[in-house]
Amino acid sequence: MTDTNPSEQLSAVLSEEDPTEGLWQLVDSGWADEHLPELPALRLEQDPIHRHKDVLTHTIVVTSQSPSRLRVRLAALFHDVGKPRTRSYEHGGVTFRHHEVVGARMTRKRMPRLGYQKDITDDVSQLVFLSGRFKGYADGWSDSAVRRYARDGGALLGDLNDLVRSDCTSRNPRRVAALHEALDDLERRIAELAREEAVKAERPEVDGDRVIAHLGIEPGPVVGQALKFLLELKRAEGDLGEEVVLQRLDNWWLEQQK
Repeated sequence: MTDTNPSEQLSAVLSEEDPTEGLWQLVDSGWADEHLPELPALRLEQDPIHRHKDVLTHTIVVTSQSPSRLRVRLAALFHDVGKPRTRSYEHGGVTFRHHEVVGARMTRKRMPRLGYQKDITDDVSQLVFLSGRFKGYADGWSDSAVRRYARDGGALLGDLNDLVRSDCTSRNPRRVAALHEALDDLERRIAELAREEAVKAERPEVDGDRVIAHLGIEPGPVVGQALKFLLELKRAEGDLGEEVVLQRLDNWWLEQQK
């Protein structure tokens, strides 16, 4: 491989339907040692005591089974780069505490050196930062936690969920199915809560004070009835403008007097 534009070389590999062979070539040829040393540095076992799969192999599998959108593929490639710097041993096991935070910082430094622009660097770094948020969902999340996850994901929520879905390389089909079912459930809850919020946010085109002033009535249940009528009117016909809305309100009010 030539060394003229590392970002183009890496993007070309990641755009392949199955980038597995290309990624291993980047590592084995020495290209990664020169341009992306964080990748070969992942050649460490996740759990040396029990000799579980090494992080590099895991990373390449996750990247290869992720959707072939560049932003997601890059996030998959970088999602565990913080593990070598955060590995520690406690109670006979191995931990990688806050490796997503460290990895996001490393991603933000490395991608511009490869030649990537700020916008995609920011997005990929944020995806790496959020990549571990889904852990613990199966233990039970409140609606507030679900809203927070969706809010933090923002415009990247779809990419984040695709990354999470890809980040399971277990050979146990039940474990893979359980993760996918949990993520499906999270996405369902996000959609339901979004619909609830949209309904709560709906407002008629004029407020209660305007209704009271226009009809010359006192505050009370009838104001709520009027607002309900106006909200149904908006849902049925969209925004009509204040003049038309007040005319319809007058017609409704006359009907109430009969």
